Amino acid sequence: MAESSPPKSATPPVSEPRVQPRHVETNPLKSKIDKLMSSKLANDEEFAVTVDFVQNLVPNVDEITERKLRQTIEDRELELNRLYLDNFEKISTQVQSFVDKIRNMNAICGDLTNRIQSNKEKTRDLLKRTAVLQNEKKQLIAKQAYINDFFNQYSLSPDEERALTGSPIDGTVSDLFFKALKRLQEISENVEETLKIDNENLPLVEISNATKSKLNTAYDVLYRSIQRECRLLNVEFLELKPVLYQSFEALQNKESLFKSALDEYATARRSHVVRAYIEALTKGGKSGIQKPIEHLSNEPLRYVSDMLAWIHQCVEVERELISALLKNCRADVINSHVRAILCTISEAVCQPLKLRVEQTLTRESNCVVLYRLSSLFLFYSKTFETTVSAESVLVRTLQDLHELASNMFFSAVSATVQRILSHMNVPDYDLLPVNAVNQTLLLLRDILESQSDGAFTAISDKKETYMKIFAHILDPLNQSIQLVCSNLHNHIDVAVYMLNCLNAIKSVIILYQYTDTKLEMIKAQIDANEDVLVSEQASLILTKTGLVEIYTKCLAHQPNQGPLSKISGMEAERISSAVSLFNAFLERPDGYQCNQVAKISSTRIRESIQVRTMDNVIRAYNVILTKIKNPDNLYPEVNMKTVEEIRWNLKKPVIYLTTQYKKI
Repeated sequence: MAESSPPKSATPPVSEPRVQPRHVETNPLKSKIDKLMSSKLANDEEFAVTVDFVQNLVPNVDEITERKLRQTIEDRELELNRLYLDNFEKISTQVQSFVDKIRNMNAICGDLTNRIQSNKEKTRDLLKRTAVLQNEKKQLIAKQAYINDFFNQYSLSPDEERALTGSPIDGTVSDLFFKALKRLQEISENVEETLKIDNENLPLVEISNATKSKLNTAYDVLYRSIQRECRLLNVEFLELKPVLYQSFEALQNKESLFKSALDEYATARRSHVVRAYIEALTKGGKSGIQKPIEHLSNEPLRYVSDMLAWIHQCVEVERELISALLKNCRADVINSHVRAILCTISEAVCQPLKLRVEQTLTRESNCVVLYRLSSLFLFYSKTFETTVSAESVLVRTLQDLHELASNMFFSAVSATVQRILSHMNVPDYDLLPVNAVNQTLLLLRDILESQSDGAFTAISDKKETYMKIFAHILDPLNQSIQLVCSNLHNHIDVAVYMLNCLNAIKSVIILYQYTDTKLEMIKAQIDANEDVLVSEQASLILTKTGLVEIYTKCLAHQPNQGPLSKISGMEAERISSAVSLFNAFLERPDGYQCNQVAKISSTRIRESIQVRTMDNVIRAYNVILTKIKNPDNLYPEVNMKTVEEIRWNLKKPVIYLTTQYKKI
C-alpha cells in the first residue's frame, strides 16, 4: 500500500477549535505536520483500526482514489457531525425541558417552604398545647393503670359479681361461684392487710365494709345451695357431688353457717337412717336375699345381735360419708364436727332399738341368754364410744340396756338357783352330789362359757363380774349343801359329801379366770373335811390295834409320875399284845379304813387322806416307841419295829389302795 496522508477515523470526534495566542502565527499545514510527526502511530490502536478499515475499502490507492477517499471521508465526517448535532439538539431539548421542570419544582418547593414557615408560625401555639396535652395524656394513662390495678386488687368483675348470686333458676352454685368467692376472700384479706398499715384510709374502710357485706351475702347463697343439695341426700346409695365438698370447704370459715349446714346434712341422713332401719326390720334387704330382722324375734340373741350389727355397719358408712364430705376441710374442723354429726344421725335408731330390746328382755328368762345380751350391749357401747362419742344418745341407750339386761340376768340367776336348790334333797348312799348341785354347776359353767365370746372383752372389770356371779350362784349353793349336810346323822358322811360337792365346784371354776379367791376358800373347806376323815381313820386304826389308850397315856405321862410301866394299863404284857395287833395291821392295812372314804370321787383327795392318816398313825407310834425305849420307864426288851420300817410297810399299802381306787 503506497504512502498516503494519515487516515482519519470512520467516526472522528468533533474537535473544538483551539484558541491560539495572538502572537503565534496560524499555519494549519504546519500544525498538522507537527501533530503528525509528534504522534506515535505505532502505538496508536485507533490509528491501526482506521488503517485496517480504509484498507478494506480501497485495495489499490492512487491519487484519484485518494482524493475520492478523502472526499468520502469528509462527507462521512460531515454526515456524522450532522447526526451528532441532531442528537445533541434532542438532548439539549430534553435537558432544557428537565431544567424547566426543575425550575418549576424549585418554585413549588419555595412556595411550600414559605407556606410551611407561615403555617409553623401559625401553629406554634397549637404545638405547645399539643405537648401539654400529651403530658396530661401520659399522666392520665398512669392514673388509669393505677386505678385499674386498684380495681383489680380491691373489686370484682361484673362476671364475678353475677357468679356470686348463684344460679337464677334454682339458686345452686358452680365452679364460677367458688372462683369468685375465693377472689372476694383475697380482696378482703388485701384490704385488711392494707388497713393495718393505714387504718384511716376512708376508701379502704368503705371497701372493707362492702367486701364483708358481699361475703355474707355469698355465704348465705352458699348455705341455701347446701340446703337444697342436702335434701337430696336421704337415699341409700349416695354419691356426694364435688360441689358439696367445695361448699363445705368454703363455708368452714363461717362457723355458724357451717354448723347449720352440717345440721342440715345430719337431719337428711338421720331421716334416711331411721327409714332404712325400719325397712331392715320389717322388709329386709331390697335385693330380697336378706330376710327381715323381725323374723328372728323368737331368737333373742340373734335378733338383738343383727340389729346391733346393722347399726354398727350404718354408723361406719355414715362416718365414711362425713369424712368424705369434709375431706377438703381443716383437720381441726373435721375432728370437732364428725363425732357430733354421727351422734345426731345415730340418735335416730335409739328409740326403735330400745323399744324392741325391752320387749325382748321382758320375754326372756334364760340366764345365759340374758348374760350374753348384757355383754353384747356393753361390747357395742364400748365400740361406739370410739367411733361416735361416749356422750352420744346411742352409747347411753346401750349402757342403759346393758344395765337393764345385767339386772335381769342376776335376778334370773337368783330365781333359777333358788328354784333348783329348792328341790335339793339328801344324797344317796354313794354320797355323790345330788342332781340340784349338778344343775347349779351346769348353769354356772354355761354362764362362764358364754364369756369366751368376743363381746366379753368389752367388760373392763371382769374380776368384779366373776365375783358377783359366784356370789349369786356358789354362795347359795354352798349354803344349801351345808343345810343338807345338817340332815345327815354321820359326821363322816357329812365330810365325804362335802368333799364330793366341793370337788365338783372346784372342777368347774378352776378352768376360768379370777377364781383364785374362791378356790382358796374351797381348798380351806376341803382341808377341814379331810382333817375330819384323817382324824377319824387314825383313831379307828389306833382303836382296833389297842394303841389308842396307850398313846393317850404316853402323851399324858410326865417324868415326875414315875416309870410308865408302873401305871395301870401300861404293863409290858399289854404293850406286847397291842404291838402284835399293830403288826397285824401292818400286814393288812386296808381292813382298818372307814367305808365312806371309798365314796370320795376325787382320787387326789383319797390319796391325800390316806397319806395323812398314815402320817398320823406313824406319829402316834413314834410317841409310844419313844416312851417304851426310854430306860426310865423300866420296860423290858420289847420287839417293836422302828419308825422307818413302819413307814416302809405303810407306803406299799397306800400305793396299792390308790390303784384299787382308780379301778373303782
